[in-house]
Amino acid sequence: MFQSKLPHVGTTIFTVMSQLAAKHGAVNLGQGFPDFEGPDALHAGIEKHRRLGRNQYAPMTGVAALRQEIARKIGDLYGRNVDPDSEVTVTSGATEALYAAIAAVVHPGEEVILLDPCYDSYEPAVLLNGGVPVHVPLTDGSFRLDHERLAAAITPKTRLIVLNTPHNPSGATLTADDLAFLRELVARYDLYLLGDEVYEHILFDGRVHQSLLRDEALYARSFVVSSFGKTFHVTGWKVGTVAAPAPLSAEFRKVHQFNVFTVNTPVQHGLARYLADPAPYLGLPAFYQRKRDLFRAGLAASRLRLLPSEGSYFQLVDYSAVSDLDEVAFCRWLTTGIGVAAIPLSVFYDGGFEQKLARLCFAKRDETLERALERLARL
Repeated sequence: MFQSKLPHVGTTIFTVMSQLAAKHGAVNLGQGFPDFEGPDALHAGIEKHRRLGRNQYAPMTGVAALRQEIARKIGDLYGRNVDPDSEVTVTSGATEALYAAIAAVVHPGEEVILLDPCYDSYEPAVLLNGGVPVHVPLTDGSFRLDHERLAAAITPKTRLIVLNTPHNPSGATLTADDLAFLRELVARYDLYLLGDEVYEHILFDGRVHQSLLRDEALYARSFVVSSFGKTFHVTGWKVGTVAAPAPLSAEFRKVHQFNVFTVNTPVQHGLARYLADPAPYLGLPAFYQRKRDLFRAGLAASRLRLLPSEGSYFQLVDYSAVSDLDEVAFCRWLTTGIGVAAIPLSVFYDGGFEQKLARLCFAKRDETLERALERLARL
């Protein structure tokens, strides 16, 4: 009889809720993708490179011009000088990058700390590489890094800590104090860090992104993952990046080259040209803060209670004044009965954790948000 390597993994909640939304004509604020197109200039640049015949395999590590622009951006934003040849790799989206980083450093039986609530691709990647997931909850309500809980979870078998900032699903962010605490942990234990920083350019109210790249000691033990899909509203292109010190990048590339090997060539050339101008990504905080504020103001007409959203393009809502249903049942009812799809927060926790919270995505056109708000006002 066939024995699955992931016996408890089924269709993701994101696919389930999107299918339910399509079936019932609901506004899909569940799955985290924009319903608007990326920049025209970027599309035109990629078409130009396609017509120029740049359609064969790119170098395994990524097109040189793109890696150079990524290194320049890292230096400008975070003050870290990275070598584009030995420390930057272009990946097939952030999910591949996360998987390859875990595969590169985690050996069978070693423990990987995951901070709940967390994105659903982390644990399967750990399990497929023989690792042991250790789930450590973030602070209830604020979703801050719980320093005491994290320190207590470290054992002689701990190999890696996965960090996500700005955080999906809560929108919380790491602080400078968190980086200082992590620096102490790295100095005390033989640990590696994996920074999922795909929302690095989407922070609100003047916040500064506390990247692992900012700290020399942390970067020396880190893989830092970013995503062009999130930054330029083109999630379907599946192009991401990893910055890591040369020894870690070398191990990372061993996995990458035998997994996807390389990434779409004309898209890489187009991204390299477009990335040379920092204005588009530097303008993202204002772009998404306006959408966040529009959405939050509209939700004031409902009985949903809003939690803070410091970054990313997600808004958590407390529905306890609306329903006694558990989170999965409530989100199904919201989709089929009210016509707005959401994601239950409990699915981001190991074994589930009921708080009567749901995640909504505001990376949508204004008319999409307004249509959703009209329906949510019925609550």
